Amino acid sequence: MAAERDWATGEGLLGIDDPADWDAAFERGERRLGTAAIGLAFNCPLEDASPRIVRATRLPDIAQRGFAFTAVGTAARLNGALTPELYEALRAEGLVGTAEDAIRDTLTFVPFRELPSWFKRRSVYLAVRDTLEGWWLRAEDAVGDTWQTLRRRRP
Repeated sequence: MAAERDWATGEGLLGIDDPADWDAAFERGERRLGTAAIGLAFNCPLEDASPRIVRATRLPDIAQRGFAFTAVGTAARLNGALTPELYEALRAEGLVGTAEDAIRDTLTFVPFRELPSWFKRRSVYLAVRDTLEGWWLRAEDAVGDTWQTLRRRRP
């Protein structure tokens, strides 16, 4: 399978299924390690993929870090759980930035009772924030609709 991968273009990296291949590419300084981390999330057990995904979340290339966080979200979707190291990577990145989708995927696919306590607090915070934002947007729409109706009725 390694012959079908092209690290220069990224072709075939989503099919990577050997953590040793990822490690060798990391040592060579390949550019598309975040993309390959998604492949590891799809094709390897979580315990094997986790340390590589965590390393990918620290890559200097922001696009590849984004792909690494996509791998975290993919791991949460497929396994319904994350390792403590992946939770820490999410915590270190925070809600703003490249980890937002991965955090939301984790909150969606990992049972609440299995989340670390800081992540449970984050879940409650997001639920309240999303609810308030929804109320605000609905009120804004209602005010806008009322204003348009009143403007149409004026002679």
